[in-house]
Amino acid sequence: MSPDPIADTVASLIPAARSELAELVGFRSVADPAVAPPEECHKAAAWVAGALRDEGFADVRILDMPDGHQSVLGHLPGPAGAPTILLYAHYDVQPAPDEQTWRTPPFELAERDGRWYGRGTADCKGAVLMHLLALRALKANGGLPLNVKVIVEGSEEQATGGLERYARAHPEALDADVILIGDAGNFRFGTPTVTASLRGITMLRIGVETLRGNLHSGQFGGAAPDALTALVKILGSLVDEDGTPRVDGLEADGEWRGLTYPETDFRVDGGVLDGVGLVGTGSVADRLWARPSVSVMGIDCPPVVGATPSVHASARAAISLRIPPGVDAARATELLTAHIEKHTPWGARVSVEQVAQGEPFLADTSSPAYAAMAEAMRTAYSGRDMDIAGLGGGIPLCNTLASLYPRAEILLIGLCEPEAQIHAVDESVSVDELRRLAVAEAHFMRLYAGRGDRA
Repeated sequence: MSPDPIADTVASLIPAARSELAELVGFRSVADPAVAPPEECHKAAAWVAGALRDEGFADVRILDMPDGHQSVLGHLPGPAGAPTILLYAHYDVQPAPDEQTWRTPPFELAERDGRWYGRGTADCKGAVLMHLLALRALKANGGLPLNVKVIVEGSEEQATGGLERYARAHPEALDADVILIGDAGNFRFGTPTVTASLRGITMLRIGVETLRGNLHSGQFGGAAPDALTALVKILGSLVDEDGTPRVDGLEADGEWRGLTYPETDFRVDGGVLDGVGLVGTGSVADRLWARPSVSVMGIDCPPVVGATPSVHASARAAISLRIPPGVDAARATELLTAHIEKHTPWGARVSVEQVAQGEPFLADTSSPAYAAMAEAMRTAYSGRDMDIAGLGGGIPLCNTLASLYPRAEILLIGLCEPEAQIHAVDESVSVDELRRLAVAEAHFMRLYAGRGDRA
């Protein structure tokens, strides 16, 4: 008999999981009607609902969210008196611009060198299959040890907050003793990791106006205020010479106490060009997980090709500010807005529009659930100890769930290790990581259900 029947079961289910993931990846479920038709998201939601029903979930609902998108909620009862676990993933994905630069079409699953390629394979359609594999392995080896709720979101990548608002309006829907978020990833391939810290975010659009219309730069340049130049000066004020974020009133000196991230590894993971320095100060982990960061996401201005010698009357930019745990997102938005207004030159007219906002998150890693997950990870990863890391990105839902269910234990795992290249060209998932994390999840549910020391 195998020393781990759960691992054997998961391994036997991988071929079928590949076929299922291929179907799910085939939906262009970008939750932005300007990029993909809403029907693609509806098809993905229907696929998830059908998969849950096939697993015996008697109560499966496709829910209309306040942001106009759909999430799928299912409930599968376990033994009487057992604790309840909530499993989370999302089926919506980032767009795949420049599809011709992908080695294989982004919405067709392809296999190369032990990885499955396609948009959403790791972020986060693969996590839907991770949850299903874990549940199937448990049912094949003695049955479910606890009550299971599954929520699969349809607009996470848009940060429009539909599921957060739904949860606040229906607090009983997602209530659970332990919550397993499948939207994170191992620190690197083969290193079992739980994410315990997330930065929050605020996203703004900045508009600058200086003139009633564009002017000839030879006739008026030198005295006429150029809106694009004013915008560049505003954006430049958001960082110091070394790239350290500098939003007036917002501290940028936090320290990460935990897993280290060597600079040489980060340069490889991030594809930093030879001779180009990193920005900011402190350790890489400090900068990614314990300090704010500012990014310019886009600028509306004339393209280089076809540009005319003009003084520009208006310009726009979209920016994001990532904020570490301990900083209130609304306060950060106020500080960022005030900074922009203060650093707008020449009395230019500036407008600031908030696009999205999400709170940071910090988990209690001393809880019984973390001990159970550490033991489960050691089983799945052949004795390797579990690391605890931060994540520079944010999942606003985590903070919402923590506030709604203060006694619930929240853990983040997932398939988004660096080689997965999420949000980028040639996104992929490691088949080995999918297999091992499904095994870990199944063992975790057994261990958690059997512990009598839960909070």
